[in-house]
Amino acid sequence: MTAYALAHLRPAAPHPEVFAYIEKIQPTLDPFGGHFLVHGSEVEVREGTWPGFVVVIAFPDLARARDWYDSPAYKEILPLRTRHIDADVVLVPGVPDGYDPAVTAAKLRAAAGWGQACGLPP
Repeated sequence: MTAYALAHLRPAAPHPEVFAYIEKIQPTLDPFGGHFLVHGSEVEVREGTWPGFVVVIAFPDLARARDWYDSPAYKEILPLRTRHIDADVVLVPGVPDGYDPAVTAAKLRAAAGWGQACGLPP
């Protein structure tokens, strides 16, 4: 199942180390099947606030996303970014093919006991 590395990068002044990080990141992704889906794009905020930019990198699965983030090659270049840009970074699994959010809602409702309280079938 596809997994993603998501980063919320805060605005920062341009720095040569950040440019070097961007230039060097793809070779760290290649051995793990990682590729950019979104890279530094400004967001269109529809709810709440979101200062900064978004990066989304896809991987074949969560294990390879973890292996990339923990790899010596990535650890070597990571400080080039972290010294200059504040960010939140998460790894998250995607949903399987045929995912039905209504099934998830039913499971959540049942776990919370809301179905019975509302007279709905469990």
